[in-house]
Amino acid sequence: MKHTLFGSTRATRAVGTAALAVALAASLAACGKGEQKSGQALVKVGKEEITALQVNEELQRANVPPAQQAQARKQIIESLIDRQVVLNQAMEDKLDRDPKVVQAIERAKALIIAQAYMQKHAGSPSKPSKTEIQDYFNKNPLLFSQRKTMELRQLNLATSDLSDELKKEIDNAKSIDEVASYLDRNGIKYARQQISRSTADLAPALSEKLVALPKGQLFIVREGDRSTLMTITDIKDTPVDLASSEAQIAQFLMNTRTKDGATAEIARLRGATKIEYLNKADAPGATPPAAAPAAAAPAATSDADAHARGVAGLK
Repeated sequence: MKHTLFGSTRATRAVGTAALAVALAASLAACGKGEQKSGQALVKVGKEEITALQVNEELQRANVPPAQQAQARKQIIESLIDRQVVLNQAMEDKLDRDPKVVQAIERAKALIIAQAYMQKHAGSPSKPSKTEIQDYFNKNPLLFSQRKTMELRQLNLATSDLSDELKKEIDNAKSIDEVASYLDRNGIKYARQQISRSTADLAPALSEKLVALPKGQLFIVREGDRSTLMTITDIKDTPVDLASSEAQIAQFLMNTRTKDGATAEIARLRGATKIEYLNKADAPGATPPAAAPAAAAPAATSDADAHARGVAGLK
């Protein structure tokens, strides 16, 4: 049985800690400049104060309903105390003078100011009309009216184990179980898994390719140092109507408009600003230095990019 190969890339992002780092950086910057906190003092933490203004800002940022603010207020005060005791010790250790911390503060400051500008000038996008929502619904049947849910069986293994010999075995195998038996005989480690994925989870181009595959067809997904051999065991129709999808579509269209507005504003600013690349090699379109043969990699095509975005949802 011939197998199909899809490539995929996945970026990892660190979240949560970054938000705390920005908060600490902003506070360190304020402390470093000797700025006085405004608002009625509620708690003294060493020589510093937790003010009513700080608490109210945190309540507003968390969007706490009025009925829950009394309880949330106490939690926020304790959280601010936790942050302040850390800041007090950081200042005592003179971390605000550490070059890496100074650099992080400047970066956080630049990001906050740039974000404030974009929120002000990109503006709030208009709500999509009923016609626009209906049009998006009609143009994406696999996401909505013709949505399908696929049952998949898969074998996860190291990409380094995906040898030419194993690929030939996959091509000749009549089922994923035959491949599993081959892996067992040859001492190749793998993990079995059974998952369900909807066409709404995947890029439309990938969904179209997968639903067109016959049941039992083997295909491979590569994601860096891991690869997954998959087969579709069942496909069921799981359509959703316009009424139940309207809010989701409206939010998606608004998010798209926000992104497009930001992209347009950045393009306008770049066009109005003289930008000079002092290192010509950094300029767009500049030919990069030749890489060593072992490090060379083929450029991804737009079709491969679409596969990559879609297949990431399979994991």
